[in-house]
Amino acid sequence: MIEFLIGVDGGGSGTRVRLMRSNGAALGEGDSGPSGLLHGIKNAWSSVEDAAAKAFKASGLDVPARERIAIGLGLAGVHNRQWAANFVAANPGYAAVALETDAYTTVLGAHQGQPGAIIALGTGSVGEILLADGSRKEVGGWGFPAGDEAGGAWIGLRAINHIQQVIDGRAEGGAFAATVINACGGERNAIQVWLANATQTHYAHLARIVLQHADTDEVARSILLEAGRQVALIAQALDASGKLPIALCGGLGEPLRAYLPSELLRRIVAPQGDSAAGGLRLIQQHLQQMLHAQQQNQDLSQP
Repeated sequence: MIEFLIGVDGGGSGTRVRLMRSNGAALGEGDSGPSGLLHGIKNAWSSVEDAAAKAFKASGLDVPARERIAIGLGLAGVHNRQWAANFVAANPGYAAVALETDAYTTVLGAHQGQPGAIIALGTGSVGEILLADGSRKEVGGWGFPAGDEAGGAWIGLRAINHIQQVIDGRAEGGAFAATVINACGGERNAIQVWLANATQTHYAHLARIVLQHADTDEVARSILLEAGRQVALIAQALDASGKLPIALCGGLGEPLRAYLPSELLRRIVAPQGDSAAGGLRLIQQHLQQMLHAQQQNQDLSQP
């Protein structure tokens, strides 16, 4: 018997889970390291389970047997269907698993299952819209470094491009460049080592430096203004009619508001929930569908 539901928001920088009883009573939350599928199936499940254990602990509960738990996950990397299939196949024993992109669980959470759009800005970026007829559309989400415009790693990559030019003498530096240089090793050889080992998470950590210097450094500000322009392009591709509300989500959603074009700001609404809430909604829908299918099978089996 399923007693607990877990909603998971898993990305390239970290994992957040929300726990509730099957009757809808809210319990605790937990967090852990990255669970984006790019980091590997085993690592993703490890982060999810670590965050879930913390949520049970925060609720004053022992971790129950997995067969008493149903879990809904929105994970980065699910667009790779082979990764997604491998992740579900590696289910360590949960009673039910519903897996979707983190973009879809974000739109479910932000608009409480109603039509609307989101642009999620975290380590990466992606836009998703849920239309009134139930159809969906995704924009972006191609992954770093090929895509994920306006995401933290994309912003960090541009900061790295700038310091390369400063170190070479191709561009003038300042306090912004000096801070980024120090964060990546302090001198050319150390920066080369940093680059050889850097993941999208490492690049994303540099975004906070860009934000800190945007008011005083022209290069930092130009990076964020270009990020704002990229967000506007995602919004236009999602809903050219401009009729549905758009919620900015993710850790960079609020910080980047100041760099968005004014015409886009008029369409922005506050999200009513997050991706973890969307994960809970996802698993609830999945369990309802399972129950409906069981009832249909019972009806068909009756003489």
